[in-house]
Amino acid sequence: MSNQPVAVTNETFEQEVLKADKPVLVDFWAAWCGPCKSVAPLLEDIADDQSESLKVAKIDVDAQGELAVKFGVRSIPTLMLFKDGVPVGTQIGALGKGELNEFIQTHS
Repeated sequence: MSNQPVAVTNETFEQEVLKADKPVLVDFWAAWCGPCKSVAPLLEDIADDQSESLKVAKIDVDAQGELAVKFGVRSIPTLMLFKDGVPVGTQIGALGKGELNEFIQTHS
């Protein structure tokens, strides 16, 4: 079974992200966002490749705007890496797989 990114809501954010037992890469995205669509398959690959050491979560900013505001998301895609419930790194804009892996390694 493949590990896919977890859809997170206002209600599940604390459990899925803040209380996670490993770092969580959170993708703030929207269905209408072209660059978000280009990053999505890379995030699925990373969710599979790094499932032992990393969790990948997705937050739809249109449906979960409160979370986007809380974390100061003004542009999408915004990727935020949380470690022990704290955001430790932020990347705005679409990345290639190598850049995405480098971002994760730098902040994990």
